[in-house]
Amino acid sequence: MNANVLTAALALSVLCGNLATAETMVVDDQVMVRPSTVDRPARGVTMAAVEAKFGAPQTRHPAVGKPPITRWDYAGFSVFFEGERVIDAVAVAP
Repeated sequence: MNANVLTAALALSVLCGNLATAETMVVDDQVMVRPSTVDRPARGVTMAAVEAKFGAPQTRHPAVGKPPITRWDYAGFSVFFEGERVIDAVAVAP
């Protein structure tokens, strides 16, 4: 996936953070918001709590930048952490 599209999806999901029942989807390089049915971790939850609830992620991306931002990929969503805490969880297209 194009890094710019991922950045746009993350930015849009942060802006739409108050929509507790919506998810940001990227399909064919188009960002859209639709009602959510995907169970995802809430902001502020620790890495340990995410792993305890959802299991080990399919992929753990290394931390980048300062503060360190880490991404874990699961089957239906990706979780973004700042340090040890969730800052966002974004649903991904199947």
